[in-house]
Parts: sequence; C-alpha cells; structure tokens
Amino acid sequence: MGTRSHISGVLAGGGNTGWLWMSSCNLGSPVLPISFLFWLLLAAPGARAAGYKTCPTTKPGMINVHLLPHTHDDVGWLKTVDQYYYGMDLDFLTFMPTVLSDVQHASVQYILDSVIAALQENPTRRFIYVEMAFFSRWWEHQSNATQDIVRNLVRQGRLEFVNGGWVMNDEAATHYGAIVDQMTLGLRFLQDTFGSDGLPRVAWHIDPFGHSREQASLFAQMGFDGFFLGRIDYQDKFNRKNLLRMEELWRASDSLKPPAADLFTGVLPNNYNPPKDLCWDVLCTDPPIVEDPQSPEFNAKKLVNYFLKLASSQKKYYRTNHTVMTMGSDFQYENANMWFKNMDKLIRLVNAQQAKGSQVHVLYSTPTCYLWELNKAKLTWTVKKDDFFPYADGPHMFWTGYFSSRPALKRYERLSYNFLQVCNQLEALVGPQANVGPYGSGNSAPLKEAMAVLQHHDAVSGTAKQNVVNDYAKQLAAGWGPCEVLVSNALAQLSQYKQNFSFCRELNISICPVSQKSERFRVTVYNPVGRKVDRMVRLPVGQGNYFVKDPNDKSVPSNVVMVPSSYQSYQFELLFPVSVPALGFSSYSVTKVSGRNDQARHLLARPRKPKSRVLVIENKYIRATFDSDTGLLMKIENMEENILLEVSQGFFWYNASVGDGKSSQASGAYIFRPGARKPRPVSRWAQISLVKTDLVQEVHQNFSAWCSQVIRLYKGQRHLELEWTVGPIPVEDDWGKEVISRFDTPLKTKGEFFTDSNGREILKRRGDYRPTWTLNQTEPVAGNYYPVNTRIYIMDGQMQLTVLTDRSQGGSSLQDGSLELMVHRRLLVDDQRGVGEALLETNTGDKVRGRHLVVVSSVRGAAARHRLLAEQEVLAPQVVLAPGSGSPYRSQASLKTQFSGLRQALPPQVHLLTLARWGPKMVLLRLEHQFAVKEDHNLSSPVTLNVENLFQTFTIVYLQETTLAANQPLSRASRLKWMTNTGPISYPAPSTLDPTSVTLQPMEIRTFLASVQWQEAS
Repeated sequence: MGTRSHISGVLAGGGNTGWLWMSSCNLGSPVLPISFLFWLLLAAPGARAAGYKTCPTTKPGMINVHLLPHTHDDVGWLKTVDQYYYGMDLDFLTFMPTVLSDVQHASVQYILDSVIAALQENPTRRFIYVEMAFFSRWWEHQSNATQDIVRNLVRQGRLEFVNGGWVMNDEAATHYGAIVDQMTLGLRFLQDTFGSDGLPRVAWHIDPFGHSREQASLFAQMGFDGFFLGRIDYQDKFNRKNLLRMEELWRASDSLKPPAADLFTGVLPNNYNPPKDLCWDVLCTDPPIVEDPQSPEFNAKKLVNYFLKLASSQKKYYRTNHTVMTMGSDFQYENANMWFKNMDKLIRLVNAQQAKGSQVHVLYSTPTCYLWELNKAKLTWTVKKDDFFPYADGPHMFWTGYFSSRPALKRYERLSYNFLQVCNQLEALVGPQANVGPYGSGNSAPLKEAMAVLQHHDAVSGTAKQNVVNDYAKQLAAGWGPCEVLVSNALAQLSQYKQNFSFCRELNISICPVSQKSERFRVTVYNPVGRKVDRMVRLPVGQGNYFVKDPNDKSVPSNVVMVPSSYQSYQFELLFPVSVPALGFSSYSVTKVSGRNDQARHLLARPRKPKSRVLVIENKYIRATFDSDTGLLMKIENMEENILLEVSQGFFWYNASVGDGKSSQASGAYIFRPGARKPRPVSRWAQISLVKTDLVQEVHQNFSAWCSQVIRLYKGQRHLELEWTVGPIPVEDDWGKEVISRFDTPLKTKGEFFTDSNGREILKRRGDYRPTWTLNQTEPVAGNYYPVNTRIYIMDGQMQLTVLTDRSQGGSSLQDGSLELMVHRRLLVDDQRGVGEALLETNTGDKVRGRHLVVVSSVRGAAARHRLLAEQEVLAPQVVLAPGSGSPYRSQASLKTQFSGLRQALPPQVHLLTLARWGPKMVLLRLEHQFAVKEDHNLSSPVTLNVENLFQTFTIVYLQETTLAANQPLSRASRLKWMTNTGPISYPAPSTLDPTSVTLQPMEIRTFLASVQWQEAS
C-alpha cells in the first residue's frame, strides 16, 4: 500500500489543485486557478444530480420495504488488505500466496467488476459502497470507458457512496484526529473523482463493536444527514424495539449548540445481514427463487408469503411506513447476478400481490433514500445524549476486551498519528521544497493512507489475525520512510543546514545508534503544538559523560542515568531539558567528554537501595511517598494546591475465562470475560531502587520477571509519570491473563467515573448502569469497562485523580475510589467471533512498555491540567538526531538553531488540529477549542484569533471555511432538519468570514482551505 501509486488529489504537493469558492475571503489579488471555476460549478445550488433527487418513488399508505444491496469489505481482518483485494490467501505450509481461499473467500476487485456489470442490466437496480481504500485502488485500474459508466451510475444515484471514508473506522480505540484524517482522505477522493455527485449524505457504521458519542458529533460536523448502525447491545435493542426507538436524534455534544452535533440515527433490523432465507450469494446456501410451478423446486409462493409476513413483522418496531432490509454481508456480490436476479424476481412477485390487496411495496433503494422518506414523514423524534458502549451480543458476552487488545499495535498507531502531524505541518510550512530536496523525494501520502487503514474496525482494535496485524505494522513502517525524507528536507530548509538526520524508531526500548555511538551529535526537537513546550529529552548513550548546549550555545544542565535493562546488563540514558517554540524546533548539541573530567563525574546517577522506611520523590510541585517495605506508592501530594491524596498503585491480573457453567463464552480478542470478579496481584510488593538527580527522581519497581515499573518525577513537572513494562505474560500454567494497573484511593466517588470519548469530550459513567435502559448485569467486571482513549478520572467533588494514557485502553472504576486500566492481555482460546485464533502474541507485541501520567488536583483546576497535558502527549515533540556537524544548505548559509512557524503562539484554549498541504498552492487548516462548556472558569470561554497573519512561512491569499472533512463549503452545506421532543431548534444563518477575527466556541472545530503563497527562502 505504502509504495504503490497514489490517487489524484491525495498526493500532497502535486496533481489536483483542490478547490475554493467565490465566497472565499479575498486577501490579495491572485489569479484564480482553472480548477476554481470547475469546483464553483459543482458547489452551486441545484448542480447536484445525485442524492435525494434521484430516489425511487414510494407508495403512500403502504409498507415500503427498501432493499439495500451492499457488501461489507473489511480493510483487513482474516486476510491482509491486498489479499482481500486480489482474492489471495496464504498457503500455511509454504506461507506463500495462493489463490486458494481456505480462510475466507473474498475478492474485492471481482465484487466491484460484477456489481458495475449487473447495475447496467436493469435501470432500477441500486448498490451502495463504503470503503474508499478498496474502491480507489479498483478505480485506478479501470479503462476510461468503465470510468465513464461508473460516473453515470453515480450521477443517477444507482451507485451510491455511503460513509465515504478510507475505511469504516473503529469507534473505541480511535483518536478523533485520526478519524477526521481518514474520513477526509476518503471523501476527498470522492470529491476529486465524482464531484458533488459522489457526496455521501449518510454515515454507515454497520460493523463497529459499539458506538461513541464523539463519532456522531464528528459525522454531524462533516455534514452528514443521518447515521445507521448495525451492532448495539442486545438489551438496548430489545428495549428500543418495544419503545419504538430504533430511530431517534443523537445529540452528540454537551458543548456544541444544537443542531451542530445533532445526527439522526437509526438501528438496522438485522445488524447488516440479509433476512433469514433471503441470502442469494455464492457464499450463502439459501435456494434461489423458483417461479415455475411445474418444477419440484418451486418455492416462489412460499417465499413471497414469508416476505410479506416479514415486512409486516419488522415494520412493528419502526414508526413510519418505511423499513429497510440489508441485502448483503461480508465480501458478498462477487457474482452480483445471483443477488440481483433473485431480488428482481422478489420485487416483481411481491408487488404483484398488491392487486390482491397486499399493502407491501418493495423497491431497490439506498440508505440515503430511506432517510429521505423518514425526514418527509415530519415526525417528532426522541433525543439520545449518551453513547452505545459497552456492546454485548448476549449474556456474559461483552465486547470490551478489544479496548486493550494488542497494546503494541495501539501504541504504534498513536506514535504514527503524532509523526504524521509533524510530517503534515512541515510539508505545509515549507511548501514544495519539503517534497523535493537534498534527501530525495518526500511524501506524506503513504503514511496518510497507512494511518487511514489502521483506523479500520479490525485494525487498531486489535481484532485481526496475527499475520494481518503484522501487515498493518508493515504498512505503517513503510509510510514512515517517505515522511522521514520529507521532514529531513524541511528541517534542512528551515535550519539552512544539511545534516545526516536519523529518526530513532526504537527509542521505546532505548536503542538509538547515533546517540549511543557518536562522540558528538545534534538533537533537533520539533514541537507540533501551537504553544511553547518545555520537556525533558531522554536518549540512550554509551558509558561516559556529556555536555549539552542549547540553541544559543549556552550550557544546559544534564544527567546520565544508569538504569537496569532487559536487553543488556546496564543502560545509560542522557537526559536534559529542552524548550521548543510553538510549531517549531530547537537544536541542541551534545558532546561526549572524557571520563577523567572531574566536572563531569557528578553527572552519572546510579540506582541505589533506599535506606529509610518511608521513601519520597519530589519537586517544586509534586511529592510522591512510597512504603520502602512493600515498594508501593502510598500517597501523592500536590503542593501547589495543598492537596494530599492517599494512592496505592499496583498490577493485578484477571484469569481469562475459557467458559463455565453459566456460559461457554471465553475471553478473546473481542470479548473480555474474567473467570473471577477479583483480580490476583502480580505481586504484593516490589523490589525497588532509587535514582535522584537535579533533573529527575525515580523509583524503580520490579514486581516479577515479567512486570516492572519506573515512577518518575522530572524537575518542574506537575504530574507523576508511571512507565510500566509488561510481558511476555506467562501462560505456561494454562491460564490466560489480563493485566491491569489499579489505583486505590479513599475518595468517595458514589460509583461514578469519567472517560473521554475518542480523546475529546468527557462522559460520566456509573457502575452497573445505562442511561437509557434498565441493565441486567451479567458480567460485573467486563460489563463496566469502557474505552479510554486518552484519560480516565474519578473525583469526590473536591479532589480529582486523573490518569492519562499513551494509547487506547479499557478502563473502569469497580469500587468507590478505585480506578483501573488494562495494559496487556494474553489469552489461550478464541472467543468465537470469527478470528479463529487465540490472542497469543509471541516475539512481536508480547512485551510492551507504556506510560500513565497521573494528576492529583482540585476538581476546579483539573480540566486545565488534563486538557493541556493530553494535547502535549498526543502531539509530543519529535526528536531527530544527526551525528557530527553537517554542512550549509546553501553557500554562506549559517545554521539556524531555532524556529517557530507561528508569528504568535496560540492561546491555551486553541489546538491546531490540522495543518497540511492540500495542493500546490493550498493548505488545509483546522483550529479547535479544546475545552468544554463550564469545564474551566477561564479556559471554557470563547476565544478569537487573527488567522490572516498567523503563520511565518506563507501568506494566506484566499480563505474558505468548509465542513469538518473539507469536502463542502460551509456556506453551502445544508442538512436535513428534524423535529425533536426537546423543543424547537434554531438554525442560525452562516456568518461572513473575517480572517482577522475567527472565534471558536467551546469544543468547536473550524476548518479552512487556504490559498497561500510561500515566502522565498532567505
């Protein structure tokens, strides 16, 4: 994937110039690009042919059954992306590709070939498609004639794109920024390829295993009119059927003013599969419709009667005279003729019964057309304000294990998101010279595509087969390479110096050849946050002492710390503080000095055994106290706010169930089901050693041969850092284990705790409780687990304990004052959800290192701490090393050791969500207010920016505000309006864009496309 040719318009810095509209702010007098006029026509009202205007006619007074022909094509699961596309598999004897399909028969290229041919045979036939990762690849290989046919089908509304993202993303383990990126990638392909004819109006998440509130909010902000779900909790679905709430309005934000985050949401009747006995695919076993009464296989009358009863029965659970049937499933329609031929017969035979008094009318349709009929019904709908987590498909069957499955992949995905933002920003700041420079051709597109693939609901979720997971990681690694070239080109351009840049990808295991082997090297630290960041850099080095100098050639305090290592007996790490300007870099020089130098000897810190019973590490702001007998954390004191909290932290493990007398359900990649409610401690005590220097104080805890932790406090740091290392988890005792880090406090939390939704807004949770139905709890542990993307916290009204994560994990509070996060899991049996193998990672992914950042604060000041800290962790500085000194980029150029891409740092409320190249002379810009309403006394207020002169390296010439995915001008985007039981909703008229005064309300994201002119290099 990462090395193949890329679609037009996705390749940053070349190809399609993108689009702007006449309502753009004119900040100069540039010449309009030709494509401007083209997109102006597409954006004009009335120009859209597809969508609601092409919907089929329904019959008032009858039950209208909308058949939705579709295929669900996983972008990796049991096979790799390429194996699914081409229809290949692995021969498990030779591990070589073969056309045999022992695992799962699937070939997306043939599905699309077959569907396009079948649609041409009957003008009433319709089909929907979702995954642009597959469709864009197929499109590239079609002839001009075939592409014209497809464009015509799209224009007629007979081939409809729903969702339109690169993938159908997971909703639990995904960060909102990565969701926005993958949706933007897919929707841009549709916009570039089909114009407004290809604009999806409906979001379609039929397979993700639970649904987040933030996902609905993002879809609403992208301009979608509706959202259809396949999987919801079995108890929730039963309740919704009885209350006629299978369809309602989802109000997906507590901060955004309705209808900004309102989205009409419907639950499909049969997940996403066809009704029983009505599956006519090569992968199905249902008999075809036989109309000949003389044939012994005649079944038409029986099937028609069955269908009529089914339609009437299904309609009972929905409020209008319209209902849907999903006609398709996983990788179906490879022989589309089988499906369509039988559906043609079904439609004709069922509708013929109207002459005999039948009140059922069946038709080919799409989710968009079905939604249109619901909107025209002018009903008043109920409102939902919570989410759809956790999901269970039966008693004892909670899909909460995947929140934590494959933690190494989850971390790699999060690191890759960080690096992609660095790559995007530098590509935008430097312009075309980032793509072609002294280090070769740099390109952000491969990593964009790889990251988009990783958002698939069987990728970052950790629910694919091991060989597929390996392929996901391989795609990410392949994407990093071209971005490393791009970043090198950009840094050379900005610093005016060419250096042998090195990206140490194995810093998580303290491996970096440049820092470990070089006598002199330079450390360039890039900060992707829109404000200055002060941080401690930590690098593995060889034995010795080092001097560090800052960008102004002044000495910087530094320490060499000797720490235990699993990879060698001792590991030496150099640490020193850095200060990096907003959206910029600082360059530091490091020189190894002689071990005989008396001035340098005090810099080496060795771990030592504590001598007193009570052990303390502290800085100006935080004091952490440990019991030296047990080695465990006892309490944390926030000296800035004069707050003391008793906190005990340790590691425990749940014995994974393999089934019992209550249920045969086992724990697996998807399912979390502990064998007992109470977890077992890894150890009740830890061997400890202490490191104390001027810059850092650490307690090293060793709980077992496979579980250890460093609790760390840097100088000036307002939080405690817990760096844990877990694995390989032993399973020789035939017990699968699910390992947690647990924090116990005396806080009176009343059974409540709080988790983030995809890293953005916060939701309150309560044990054994669901806001919209009475829960019959069958799993008191797993049924109370929720996805934690960046943070979880508990509070008592005065004091708050917040734990931030470095990847997505499952978490809960199962007792008052307690908080736990699952860090790793290793299981021995499959959970019977299709993967067909146990979650038993070996060699790769079996040993994992991660960090929890712990904040103890007042409730009043908590949001300011965890919001800004989460931003700095997700967008942590990128460290780039170079041995020696380098050479000037141009003759007589001098090394520039510090740079900021902003003329002025952003206020703390404002997060720069996106800065990326959109075309040869365009950039994509997203600014976000990262505080919720009433979350902080000062920072929850609106904030106003001057965007016109925000950036140092380019001038904005035209500015156009768009929807969140940047595929529609905001001034022309219109959504369906719905009436709710909560009262009328006001729809404010769009305001005129003034780039010198852009206001962000709490939790608002504003998206802009800007035509820019880059400054000439000095």
